[in-house]
Amino acid sequence: MIRAYKFLMKPTVRQGQALREMLRDHCSLYNGALQERRDAYRHVSKTTVRYGQQSAQLKEIRAFDPECQGRWSFSSQQATLRRLDKAFAAFFRRIKAGRKPGYPRFRGANRFETVDFPKDGDGCRWDSTPHDPVTRVRLQGVGHIKVHQHRPVAGMVKTISVKREGKRWYVILTAEQADPPPMPPTGSVAGIDMGIANFLADSNGGFVENPRHGWKSAQKLESAQQALSRCKRGSNRRRKAVETVARLHRKVRRQRLDHAHKTALDLVRQHDFIAHEGLKIRNMSRAPAPKPDPDKPGGFLPNGAAAKAGLNRSIADAGWGVFLAILNAKAEGAGRAVMAVDPRNTSRQCPECGHTAKENRPTQEKFHCQACGHQAHADTVGALNVLRAGLVRREAQPA
Repeated sequence: MIRAYKFLMKPTVRQGQALREMLRDHCSLYNGALQERRDAYRHVSKTTVRYGQQSAQLKEIRAFDPECQGRWSFSSQQATLRRLDKAFAAFFRRIKAGRKPGYPRFRGANRFETVDFPKDGDGCRWDSTPHDPVTRVRLQGVGHIKVHQHRPVAGMVKTISVKREGKRWYVILTAEQADPPPMPPTGSVAGIDMGIANFLADSNGGFVENPRHGWKSAQKLESAQQALSRCKRGSNRRRKAVETVARLHRKVRRQRLDHAHKTALDLVRQHDFIAHEGLKIRNMSRAPAPKPDPDKPGGFLPNGAAAKAGLNRSIADAGWGVFLAILNAKAEGAGRAVMAVDPRNTSRQCPECGHTAKENRPTQEKFHCQACGHQAHADTVGALNVLRAGLVRREAQPA
């Protein structure tokens, strides 16, 4: 299996300047390759330029500009061109699927944050020896940079990436290692129901509180963004205000990831099989369509956009998609089974008699079956129905 490690780098002032120049030159290469593709399609009979053609031009580009493009790793520049090629592949895939295409955009100097090195030892070298207390990573054109390695790296390092987050620099490793032994079986199964009032409810009657990290930091973020809007563009004061806003966003992101990791780990340790709703989060957080007013040309009727915007913020703050991705990854490494089921009517169907009706859920929290009178928390009922649907689907799968 492949596992990723992320460590904080501690570059010197000169190394930090070299890292910024590396990002700048790779960004310039990315934008130049994008411009070539646009020009070829628009002006040369709609010709498509592909990765192989642009990669073949790298030697000439490096010879023409040895001080900028020639000082960096050839493989990392190929990875940047491959990154653009993947962006175009995703663009054409969205067109075929009938979705909004999203044509690849030019990257500004502050929006190009990562450089990839496809192979350890080719333009980069991870240097971690047991006898040396200081870990370093060597990057071509930059030198040996100290790394705060807070945990050991197991397996063989395959790829190395350098990422900038605000004023901090990180090195991201991917290491190939043997599959870990599965956790001992517990004999327990569970269904989970994702929500807003509670982050999740399980089929055993337990609840995980929604931490609402974004909502708790909203006031600080609002004040920081207001201060940013009053700053003059290009000033040092504005640069500091931008860093303040970015730092607050990074803190919320780290808090959300920490909560997701801890919650997923608890579930994986306690249960052999976990069923969850197959939520289409993008559709759930879509803005409502406008309603034209037939009596007033150019006017619109109320469509609940303000209330929907609040719900969308709560869904984004909960981070369901991140949590489910982490849950699947941890379950795979622990030998557990995770299954998504159809979420329709899971909180409206009675787990006792099977009666399904909208009236079974009179409020957000209360479930009261109109046929048999069964009462319970609506989220717990949803988790029970999710578990049953997951077990049925598991039994129906071929061995």
